[in-house]
Amino acid sequence: MDATRLKEQPEHTTAYHVFADERFVDMNIYQFGHEKCLPLHSYGPYVRNHFLFHYVIAGRGELMASDEKGKNHSYVIEGNQGFLIFPGQECTYSADPRTPWEYTWLEFDGLRVREALLLSGLSKAKPVYFPKNRTEGDKVKDIMLYIVDHSTFSSLHLTGQAFLFLDSLVESSKNKRTAIGSRLRDFYIREAMNFIEQNYTKDISVEDIADFCSLNRTYFGRVFKDTVGKTPQDFLIEYRMIKASNLLKMTRLPIKDIALQVGYVNQLHFSRTFKSVFTTSPREWRRTHLLPTIEE
Repeated sequence: MDATRLKEQPEHTTAYHVFADERFVDMNIYQFGHEKCLPLHSYGPYVRNHFLFHYVIAGRGELMASDEKGKNHSYVIEGNQGFLIFPGQECTYSADPRTPWEYTWLEFDGLRVREALLLSGLSKAKPVYFPKNRTEGDKVKDIMLYIVDHSTFSSLHLTGQAFLFLDSLVESSKNKRTAIGSRLRDFYIREAMNFIEQNYTKDISVEDIADFCSLNRTYFGRVFKDTVGKTPQDFLIEYRMIKASNLLKMTRLPIKDIALQVGYVNQLHFSRTFKSVFTTSPREWRRTHLLPTIEE
């Protein structure tokens, strides 16, 4: 192949970053990047554990994704549009053979994320994002690219940008929904969160939380999962492990003391639970995350 032909070949470029595992409760980033795809470049089928949003900068491509009932649908998505993949949703997406897309993406999750995304009008049945206009869409794109281009900035800084991204996504969406005033279920969730925050150091159970809210355990569990996106038990475990990770990072307390401070009398049980959340033991996690300024 001559030099002229080589120059005519489309270029595939990508920037990919995995976010430092800080585990913020309200908003957490997992990975993000930017990619300029070759024709027919595809990804999937794949199922994510978190929300994954792509903003298409230019070109076009196709998304194949399942709805709430597991039925697959096909969507053609063009520049200045986007698409949202939900946790547990099987999907495949591929670049157009003639005008392959270029996009930026952000994988994220958190306590307030699901509620905000509902306001954006995006769902498994309607995963395609349409901005109100080009200017509004550019705001979303610019924040996402800023995160990609500033991957070495602090976790707090990038998490702040992620909140701005989420706000911009909601406000710019052509299908934005109007928020309904405070609902009774929101009151119960706030009460549950307050109870967990004040009592996670004690030996509390889901039954204790439901009793505090004066709700039947089954009904409370259903309301909590519909609103937060995870069961009360899973949330309580993750909340405790986030608190434990902060203590591991910011102190040299013995692990058995940290276990007690997050409600675990049995250190072995604590260590197993921590590993199920962070995929590594408390000791190993501390070894790689302990702040250098913490004295012996």
